[in-house]
Amino acid sequence: MTGGIGSGKSTVADLFAKLGASIVDTDLIAHQLTAPEGLAIEPIRQAFGTAFIAQDGALDRKKMRDAVFGDPTQKKLLESILHPLIRIETERAARQASGTYVIFVVPLLVESGTWIQRVSRVLVVDCPEEVQRQRVMQRSGLSEAQVNAIMASQASRADRLAAADDIILNDGDSSLLPAAVERLHSRYQALALEASGL
Repeated sequence: MTGGIGSGKSTVADLFAKLGASIVDTDLIAHQLTAPEGLAIEPIRQAFGTAFIAQDGALDRKKMRDAVFGDPTQKKLLESILHPLIRIETERAARQASGTYVIFVVPLLVESGTWIQRVSRVLVVDCPEEVQRQRVMQRSGLSEAQVNAIMASQASRADRLAAADDIILNDGDSSLLPAAVERLHSRYQALALEASGL
């Protein structure tokens, strides 16, 4: 499952989880890896220096965001540390999953270039860009320019939709989401059972 910032991926993932799907969230894994004593902290310290580690031992996210946002070389360096660790942890979590099927929540699925080959289907949580902008500004306090910069660094809405096997539209009426999730949950359960030969 993927979607742009502010599309509502977490809300949709929570609804799938309530129905019994196993959720593996790559953002959550990235946060665990960069928390105090996380597996990525020492490699980040060696590559970027102690200035990027906060006093509590976690990654200083703001400092890192500022460093990598406009510098492709620094961004690639950070990704070269995080992406292999995220892959290992997502695979481990998937092996331990107990649901009929696993949903990987991958914000940058389209941008990564490798995730699409690793999954059976791509679900895009979609909403108009203006709705994205409003949601992110409300929840984060970021300016419109900052949100626009983040959105510009992600795949376009058209590119995400082009990669989708399934789409959930989350454009404001959240009362419609449970029914949309239930329909897909039924389909995914059937596909999982078919794939397992049952």
